[in-house]
This record gives sequence, C-alpha cells and structure tokens, in this order.
Amino acid sequence: MTSVAQQIRDIDVRRRIDMLADPGSFLEFGSRARHRVTAFGMDAKRPVGDGVVTGNATIGGRPVGLYAQDSAVLGGSLGEMHAAKIVSVLRQAERARIPVVGLLDSGGARIQEGLAALDGYGAIFRANAQLSGRVPQLSLILGSCAGGAVYSPALTDVVIMLRDGAHMFLTGPQVVKAVTFEDVTPGELGGSEVHTRQSGVVHLVADHPAEAMDLARRVLSYLPDSCWSEVPMAEPAAPGVLPALPDNPRTAYDVRQVIDGIVDGGSFLELQARFARNLVIGFARIEGRAVGVVANQPQALAGALDISASEKGARFVRLCDAFGVPLVTLVDTSGFLPGTKQESNGVIRKGAKLLYAFSEATVPRLTVVLRKAFGGAYIVMNSKSLGADAVFCWPRAQMAVMGVEGAVDIVYRRELGRDPSARQDLMADYEREVMASHLPAERLSADEIIEPWQTRSVLAATLRTLASAVRPRFRHDNLPQ
Repeated sequence: MTSVAQQIRDIDVRRRIDMLADPGSFLEFGSRARHRVTAFGMDAKRPVGDGVVTGNATIGGRPVGLYAQDSAVLGGSLGEMHAAKIVSVLRQAERARIPVVGLLDSGGARIQEGLAALDGYGAIFRANAQLSGRVPQLSLILGSCAGGAVYSPALTDVVIMLRDGAHMFLTGPQVVKAVTFEDVTPGELGGSEVHTRQSGVVHLVADHPAEAMDLARRVLSYLPDSCWSEVPMAEPAAPGVLPALPDNPRTAYDVRQVIDGIVDGGSFLELQARFARNLVIGFARIEGRAVGVVANQPQALAGALDISASEKGARFVRLCDAFGVPLVTLVDTSGFLPGTKQESNGVIRKGAKLLYAFSEATVPRLTVVLRKAFGGAYIVMNSKSLGADAVFCWPRAQMAVMGVEGAVDIVYRRELGRDPSARQDLMADYEREVMASHLPAERLSADEIIEPWQTRSVLAATLRTLASAVRPRFRHDNLPQ
C-alpha cells in the first residue's frame, strides 16, 4: 500500500496545474528555457523548462499568473533560468493586475550555479515585495521548500501546505545535526505540524493536492484581482443558528459558533486555526459580501490577547485592508495576557502591531462587543477611538478598564480593609456605576445596544451603507509580521 506522501509525489506537475486551473485555460510561457551551466557535468543535463512550468490561466473564470516547480526535473532546484521564469510571471501579473499562485516543490538552490541561484532568489523576493498589497499572492507547499526558498512564501499573503509529504525550513536536518547535534526528520523540523501550531507560517493545511487546490480557489473567491479591483460578490446564504452565550461570564464558549450564526452559511474560512488559538481570523460573507472576521476566542486563554495573537491579527487586518475587504470584529476579551514572559518578549512592541493595523485601516470596520472588553485590549480590538465606523454591544456586554474583581480591590481598598464582607455589595455597586452596557452607549463609545438576533441584519445594513466607502486603490503592502 503506497503512502500518502508517495501518492503526492506521483502527481506530476502538469496534472497539478490541471487540478487548479479552469479546464483548457493554461497558457504556458518559457517552455523551452534551459540553463547554461557547463561545469560539474551540467552540460549533459539541460532539460527544457528548467524544472518549473510557468504561464497564465483562469481560476473560476478569473485570470491568474501561475508557476509550478517540478521536483522530477533536476529536483526542482532553482537556478538562473528557473528564477527568471518565475520573475517573468510575477512581472506580468504586476502589469495585468492579476493574482499569482505558486506551486512549490523544490530541492532549493541549484548548488552548481552558485551565486546565480542566490541572485535568482533575490529577484523573486524583490518581485514578491513589489507585488505585496497590490495583487493577491498565494503559495502552495506541495513538497520540499528549503533554504532561501522559504522566504518567497513567507512574503506572500496566504500559504497552503500539505499535511504530509511537504516541509519548509531554512536549514536542513543534516546541517542542524552537524551544528546543534539535534537528530530531527524533515517533518519534525519543518512539517505542517510545526508551521500550523508553532511558527504560524502556514494558513491552511490540506490532506491532498486536490484539497490544496480547492482551498486556493476558495481563498481567491474572497479577494479581488488586485487592489484596484472590486471585491467579488457571491450569492447570499442563510446563516447558521446563533448560540446563546453562557450566563456565567467566566464560562468559555466557541466563538466560531457565533461567527457561523452571523455570516452566510458555510462561508467562514478560518486561517491559522491552530496558531494563536485565542484569536480567530478568517474570511466570510454577509449577504454575499466578503468580509474579514477577527474574533477573540474564549476557549483559549479566556480570549486574552498575547504576542502571537497580536501578530496574527495584525497581518490579517492589513491583508483585508490592502484588498478592500471590510472588517467585522467580535470582542470578548479580558485584556492582554499578563506575565514576565510576555513583557520580556515584547508584548508592548508586538501588541502595537494590531493596534497600528486597525488604526491604519481604511476599509469599513464594524465591531460587536459580545460579552466584555477590558483594558488595552478594548482599545486594540477595533474600538471607536481607533476609528471603527460602528460599534455595537449586546445587552449584557461590559466595557471597562479592568474586570470587576481587580477594580474593586483598587477602588475600594480602604472599604475592604474595614469590612471584607462588603466585597459582593461593592462589586455590584462598581458594575452598576462603571460597567453597565448603557454607559458606553451614552458616551458614544458604542453606537447602539442590539439584541444578539439583530446582529446579522444590523451588520449587513451597515455594510450596505458603507459600501461606497471602499475605493479600489493601492493602500499599503502586506508586510510579514
């Protein structure tokens, strides 16, 4: 019985292209390119195409630039001509203002070509950076992606990786063993488990190339051809069932169920689901209109923000803003995660990335406070003061500097010192005087208090009103976080 990895290797590069592109739409360029190296016996190994297939195609009727590395030809290694073909696709996509999809399966730099291979990578990276925020760029990791090659997908907007049979790392297992004496496999060093749970490099995982292609098509369906194009619309669909939140504000729930009860049924595509699980991000639709969703997840760290969640959210907010996708933020957070580890690792600097991303965003930005929004996280999660177009609160939502327990310890310190038994009454007083949901609405920190069942219709109506606020243009790049 063949392994999944072997089955994946048995799918040749042109079949992969056929799995992704509309039937008969692929137009190849550079099919006769050959390397010009004669050293090391390379003059006897000059296959046409030089290990990469490049051209244009349509996906869902929309034109895209496309390149696919062929590990069966010189190991898919990258040399001067190989890189030139990829750069040509990127440059043409820049002129045509169309997305680019790369199918990566390469052994890395072609050592026999020396600096020509490294310069080839540099040219690709520069082209990736110049396209950033201008046209969507997707990378599908379908095999090996090693050495400098890993920086190209890191510069693109969405990375999709096979669960088995694919890996990404800067330094291979042999070098790691020689330098650090660690004995690791390619999968342990840079497999999908590493990049979905720990590094956050990978946005989506597929069990088979066909699933990876389906995910790529789905991602593209939420994004315009370029920042100068309109975001595509889809047919509206009825939402799922909106759950009731637990009565106890400390009880966890899955915010993805809330998302499913607000957006069009089956439209939510979560990105980086296993990385920084305290923040949920992804694309969805409301009445057929594409939106980006950012939501605190009470199931992980009680929805508190930390370094990883801030960086995860910041790049997604910038991605949506770059391509004109409105943002919907669902808030239920107790604040930023405290601790010496967070502080010493730079939560101030890195938390500011999410703050900056929301502050900078020009697309329509709507916020719904589901249960609580405390401290700095209240501000960072697309508050009115950061420029949100509209902020709504559910009836029992609380917005304050901190939770009631900590606040009472500070505000009523003397009273508690005299009579510790008064704690419950003092907590009730504080909640009534400071944390009642009508107070933010009275001072316009929230625009309206709405019932949960009204959320979808209110968001949809507000998005319709703000539709003309999205003017296709170049705003900014999508700098890796």
